[in-house]
This record gives sequence, structure tokens and C-alpha cells, in this order.
Amino acid sequence: MRRKRVREICRAMKRARIAVVGDIMLDRYIWGQVERISPEAPVPVVAVAETSVRLGGAANVAWNLAALGARADLAGVVGKDASGGDLRRILRERGISTAAVVVDPRRPTTEKIRIVAHNQQVVRADIESGAPLADEAAAKLLAAVRRAIAGARVVIVSDYGKGVVTPAVMDLLRARNMPFLIDPKEGHFSLYRGALAVTPNKKEAAGFYNRKIRTDDELELVGTSLVVDLDAAAVLVTRGEEGMTLFEPRKKPRHFPTRASEVYDVTGAGDTVVGVLGAGLAAGATLYESIELANAAAGIVIKELGTAAARAEELEEAFA
Repeated sequence: MRRKRVREICRAMKRARIAVVGDIMLDRYIWGQVERISPEAPVPVVAVAETSVRLGGAANVAWNLAALGARADLAGVVGKDASGGDLRRILRERGISTAAVVVDPRRPTTEKIRIVAHNQQVVRADIESGAPLADEAAAKLLAAVRRAIAGARVVIVSDYGKGVVTPAVMDLLRARNMPFLIDPKEGHFSLYRGALAVTPNKKEAAGFYNRKIRTDDELELVGTSLVVDLDAAAVLVTRGEEGMTLFEPRKKPRHFPTRASEVYDVTGAGDTVVGVLGAGLAAGATLYESIELANAAAGIVIKELGTAAARAEELEEAFA
């Protein structure tokens, strides 16, 4: 794709309104150095130098949209705790509305705590609840989703299996005839029928059939089967350093090689892919153009440690 066309699409993204529905997370990083092993157990002692917080999950998808200049309306649930307060503050600082973010005092904000020493992740601790939402919170969430999708061109569903993406939410999208994209969770594929696009990684795609993908033939079998079984317009399987492969009904698979020159950290890359894919489609780009943009954006963010977002200027540079 020519740089001029990329610039046209990025300009159109600034007029696009996209709803993001899903599991909102906070990524907390503790940075430091290791100089000794603990005398209490054979584990490293990390001397903490600083901490930082970033948006994760559906919030990271919304951030990727906002970084491109698109309007992102985010619907999800956070806890009535300090992490939930941090999340809402960061969203507002990024220009993302929190009007459709439900606060549920009965559950914790989903938080991923990563301890990083010498640019290597030492350990990760998760604070979360995968239990179904209580009736009151579920009702508030449905109302929030209705507000978020009103006037949106495309809906992106970010499913991490933390209780937000439910049959009721998906039925609402289908009842409103909303075109939706899914970043999926293993075990939830039955919820995704009729999607405009589903973007599993290779492990998630194989998990739908309780198998592993070891060869290109196995990948093709899984991908073509998913298109039929999910009644999806497209299934885009992300394959890390191997790029992405697109499956569409009655078409041969189409491969998109990775554009990354180096891979530093794949955390949040799936959020970037589905976000930029949705932004491209909402801006009027073709599916293939949108995938090229998403592929380039993924190549940008995986060069950074932790979740990140690609800006329009960086996308244009990628197609120089």
C-alpha cells in the first residue's frame, strides 16, 4: 500500500467513531535491578527503581484507537478500588470517555503486575475475578453498552474472559445489527457467531478444536473451519513472528508476513491488531488495507516493552 493511501485512511480515522466493549485492565510495571539472590528462597531480589501504570485489555484497544485520532467509546467494568481509579484517570488523560465504564464494588479491578529487571520480566501477579457479574452490575453494563454503541460505525469486542463479554452483550450487538470485531478468548467462541472479523492468535484458534497447530496445513484446516463454524466474514489468525493469515468464506487463505524488524515484547499486540483493524474498516478502508495497517502497527508496538500504541505518523513512516 502506498504512503499516500495510508495518509488518506489515517485522516479518515479521525472522523470515525468506534465502540470498544470488553474486559478493562490495568497493567502495573515495577522496574528494577537484580544484584543478589534472596537468602529466604532461591529467587532474585529486585531493587525497585520505579513503577508505572498502563492501560490493558479493552482499555488498551481504546488507547490504540485514540492514538490514531479516532473517537473510542469504551464500555466495561472496573472495581471500586485504587486501581479502578487509576484506570479511569489514565483513560481521561488519553481523551477516552469513561461514561460507559461501570464501577462494581463487589469485584476487583483486573490488574496485571509485572516485575521487570534489566528489561526482562521476572514474574507476573494477576488480581482478577472471572466470576459472572452480579445482576445489578450486569444490568448497568448492558445499559452502558447501549450508550457506547449508539452512533458507532464498528464495535470492537475485547474478550479476556473476566465476565464482561456475555451472551446478553453479544445478543444486544446482533439485535442492533452492529458490525463487530472480536479479539477472542478460548472457550467463548460460541458467542462470536456473525462477526465481521475474529482475530485469534494461533493458540486460541487451535484451542477452539482442542488441538495444536504445528504445520501450515493444520493452520489452514483450523482457519477455514472457524470461518464456517462462526459464520464469520473473516478470521485473521495472528502468528507472532510468522505474521498473519486471513481466512474468508470460499477464498484461499491470504498470508501477511510480519513487518517487525525486531521483537522486544508482544504484550498487548493483539489489542493493537484488532484496534487498528477496526479503525481502518470504520474509516472506509478495505479489509486487506486494514490488515496491512494492523500488521504494520503490531510491528511498531512489539519493539517496546509493555503495552503501547502506534500513532498515525508512525504508520505513515512504516509505508515510506
